[in-house]
Amino acid sequence: MEAQEPGLLAQEFAEIDAVLARSSKILSGAEAPARKQETSLRDRPDLVYDLDWNEEERLAAWQAVLAETRQFPLVLRAAILLEAWSEIEVLQHAAWLGPLFCAALLRQEGLAAHHFACLHLGAKNVPRERRRARNRGERLLAFLDAIHEAALAGLKEHDRLGLAKNQMARRLRERRASSKLPDLVELVLARPLVSTGMIQETLKVSKQGALNLVGELNLREMTGRGRFRAWGVI
Repeated sequence: MEAQEPGLLAQEFAEIDAVLARSSKILSGAEAPARKQETSLRDRPDLVYDLDWNEEERLAAWQAVLAETRQFPLVLRAAILLEAWSEIEVLQHAAWLGPLFCAALLRQEGLAAHHFACLHLGAKNVPRERRRARNRGERLLAFLDAIHEAALAGLKEHDRLGLAKNQMARRLRERRASSKLPDLVELVLARPLVSTGMIQETLKVSKQGALNLVGELNLREMTGRGRFRAWGVI
């Protein structure tokens, strides 16, 4: 059963890649792909959806802000787009996509080397009263602070992973050249979680061999379960 986990995880990553690809098209000014018939407004239950909520029109309004701010400094532009996404309320049930779009913009324009998904964490560290202030200038300052907080969180996580890598590197001393332990170190640093199946497939080892390697690195078990466990960096 665990051998199927990498395939399931790959499917999840594929869906995330699809969202990022769609966000890049939207940021470039392209029209969003038409919704499938089965997800049209007519098929949405009015108990949980406002059927008069025109998401396409709201998205077009947000894209207009995207176009109008092209000459702005990048961080200020991202803050304006974050504020506009919150103000326009583009999507009824996926408000979290706004920070992802802005994060994709920061990456697309070269300010961030990797996807800046922790913008959500940065916003969480800024009081809601500031993010929802009546004064637009105060809201923009709050979103700038959110980007700053996200960057600090990313640096802290980078430092934590760097320290963990150094600690694990000590366990690699005097290992045989054929040891799979260095490969496991790289794997756990590149993934938030690794399962037995992922380790087996990536390192080409048996299930018991994967468990032995995990034990040698003293990885933290994250699920608290006896079966279908997953580990991460302490």
